[in-house]
Amino acid sequence: MNNWDPTKITVLYLPPATEFRPVDRRKYTWTQSKTTGESYLSIGYQYDFNAIQVEFRDEVLAEWTPQMGQYVLSGKIFISDESFDEKYANIRFLIFQREVKSALAAMIFGDRPFFSNYPWLLDSPIYIHFQSNYKDFNKIIYYETPRQYLNEAMQLLGT
Repeated sequence: MNNWDPTKITVLYLPPATEFRPVDRRKYTWTQSKTTGESYLSIGYQYDFNAIQVEFRDEVLAEWTPQMGQYVLSGKIFISDESFDEKYANIRFLIFQREVKSALAAMIFGDRPFFSNYPWLLDSPIYIHFQSNYKDFNKIIYYETPRQYLNEAMQLLGT
């Protein structure tokens, strides 16, 4: 994980969401300060659109969805639309591919109490959809399970 610091995360539960609920459609909005490196994680029934910087579109969104008898953490990252040229879309794609594991670690680590209540979700698959109007960057990629990210974060803390 790209120098991610588990001590630099601020978690906000958007009411009525709590550490325990919801499970279905639990949504994460992850953003990061460009100046301090601080991660911000909002957890709720809806995405935290107030946290998203529209001019940068550098957020990672994810939600828990039931699929074929198991829960899946489905994420999405905006790469490009018709207002982006292909070169810029490629740069964004490469940056997000490098940074997505840090964002996932922040989501999983930031929601540790939730996983204490639903430990079986630690072994659920994570899929991230890189959304782009260019087919080379419009991909869905498997990113292991929450357990991997939680273990790595705990190792960084020395626990």
